[in-house]
Amino acid sequence: MLELLGSGLVSLWLEMAGVQIKPSDALDALAWQSSPGLVLAPDPNPAGTSTVTEYLKGLITSKLVAQNLIESQGIWMQSGPMLMANHQGTTPLPAASLTKIATSLVALKTWGPDHQFQTLVSATGPTVNGVLQGDLVITGGGDPMFVWEEAIALGNTLNKMGIKQVKGNLIITGNFAMNFQRHPLLAGQMLKQALNNKTWTRPANYIYSIMPKGTPKPQVVIAGNIKFEAQPNPQQTLLVRHHSLPLQKLIKEMNVFSNNEMAEMLAESVGGSTVVQSTAANLARVPNSEIQLINGSGLGPENRISPRAVCAMLMALQQEAAAHQLNLADLFPTSGFDRRGTLHARHIPIATAIKTGTLRDVSALAGVMPTRDRGLVWFAILNRGSNISALRAGQDKLLQHLVQLLQVAPSVPYVLTPHSAINSLPKLGAVDRNEVLVKS
Repeated sequence: MLELLGSGLVSLWLEMAGVQIKPSDALDALAWQSSPGLVLAPDPNPAGTSTVTEYLKGLITSKLVAQNLIESQGIWMQSGPMLMANHQGTTPLPAASLTKIATSLVALKTWGPDHQFQTLVSATGPTVNGVLQGDLVITGGGDPMFVWEEAIALGNTLNKMGIKQVKGNLIITGNFAMNFQRHPLLAGQMLKQALNNKTWTRPANYIYSIMPKGTPKPQVVIAGNIKFEAQPNPQQTLLVRHHSLPLQKLIKEMNVFSNNEMAEMLAESVGGSTVVQSTAANLARVPNSEIQLINGSGLGPENRISPRAVCAMLMALQQEAAAHQLNLADLFPTSGFDRRGTLHARHIPIATAIKTGTLRDVSALAGVMPTRDRGLVWFAILNRGSNISALRAGQDKLLQHLVQLLQVAPSVPYVLTPHSAINSLPKLGAVDRNEVLVKS
């Protein structure tokens, strides 16, 4: 978006809308692109309005939505400072996993794209002849993606340090999750299993089979039990500091698969849903009333966001990402580049960065789509209805129809092209993120 705005299209957009503006004002518009207040005039091209009107009529005629429930549907479409379409655009509606847009925005602003969460591994006794004479202590630091690969790599690191057995217990403290399981004792049980290949079951064996060839199989046998302690033992010795994947990669993984547990942990890392709500509204420059959250994932109809606020948060995210030489395609699944997760079986126009949202009676889609005639089109579609698959198909057709009217962009803009080196960062490189603090 910054690239297109900086090319002079701000002045062009306003000129088409009949608004006179000086070049210096266009630069101000660029700086305030994340503000819905930038909507200075309706789009003189009726494509957006006519497409949405036809779409809403179709919801009724196909009986996907009852006539008296049409006001429960929300749509906002914006191109630069021009409003293309608006139906209940400022009304907070159940947003489902569009809530993760707010979580992504606040986490990125708080931590920066290169931030790595730390998991500390300590011991309460010395190691004698391969046996740790005490407890093995795991202090979680909020890593939302500590999975089998991380645990296997950690076990191999402990083996290299000379630790093959633990005489005491496995102690879990802090904010630790494994395989997206946040209950400390259950997460600890999976970690204990992963550290000793003799106890592996099918999931661990499968993950090992797709790890790089030659990866050792760890064998750290823990004799004691799994316990949770609110406070770590002050006498323990730090052995290993494990670093998570960079936040940019975590956000992308969370949004590609719409992972609720990852979203909850990232929201907790910045202070919880109340902080996410207020900070996101401030960054997006929308009224606080348009973002109402009870968690960071979107689970539950109580999470309500207006379509306008959804688009404003996406614009704010693009602006924040650009400050770090990134863009939305580095944070969200993008059609034509990503084929995993929530993009599977969707028919989204090429190079559209999206976020989906689904509850029992909610289907939502938001993102940004490149076009020839209007540059980047920001959109949010929040549907209420029980036929989720039909609502999804309707959303896809709406975007396809709109891009036909506005013409396909001649090329994928730089601001919607993922940085391949960043996005291909291997998840299996966990061993490289174990920092050994005690030499064997």
